[in-house]
Amino acid sequence: MSDVRVTEGSVQVEGCSSPLFFRQSEPVSAASRLSVLLLHGVRFSSENWLNIGTLEVLAKTGCRCVAVDLPGLGRSKAAEPPAPIGQLAPAHFLKLLCESLDLAPAVIISPSLSGMYSLPFLMQHPSMVRAYVPVAPICTEKFTAEQYQSVEVPALIVYGDQDSQLGEVSLNNLKNLTNHRVVVLKGAGHPCYLDDPDTWHKALVDFISAL
Repeated sequence: MSDVRVTEGSVQVEGCSSPLFFRQSEPVSAASRLSVLLLHGVRFSSENWLNIGTLEVLAKTGCRCVAVDLPGLGRSKAAEPPAPIGQLAPAHFLKLLCESLDLAPAVIISPSLSGMYSLPFLMQHPSMVRAYVPVAPICTEKFTAEQYQSVEVPALIVYGDQDSQLGEVSLNNLKNLTNHRVVVLKGAGHPCYLDDPDTWHKALVDFISAL
């Protein structure tokens, strides 16, 4: 019998045309220590976090994790995105999502495309973010160094050293976050967590355990 429970569900977010699909993992025997919200990139979905074991790994450390399929993607295809891809989504989208799922304050894990959602949320609702784990997210150039410096939320900046585009661009902006550390996955590309799940999970568990 597993010590981790993984379930599926859907959540209706106010202003979203259709419900959003999500996967949830949590420890079976103990109360959750932390909440984690896992977002994803444009070619991916919550299924990736299930397949590489992130949902299970984090639940085993005592976290309640929710991996959501973002609007227009994965099993949330019917939901209309609140902004076109590449533009900043309204910060209240993730605020309403976290409130609906009773996640706040949450550790936000945000690769690639999901930066359009997580960055406005981080800037406008930092009290709802326990920690921030950006993985080469888009839209980092849409904020100033001063805006990043005003954020005191602990951050773990992760990217693959073979991600010559978004890895370096996002790092140059995100390194202005006041309270951050950087983990570079050697030999890994843009979705570096898929290329090296073991190093990814170790970095994540070490970071979350120290919160």
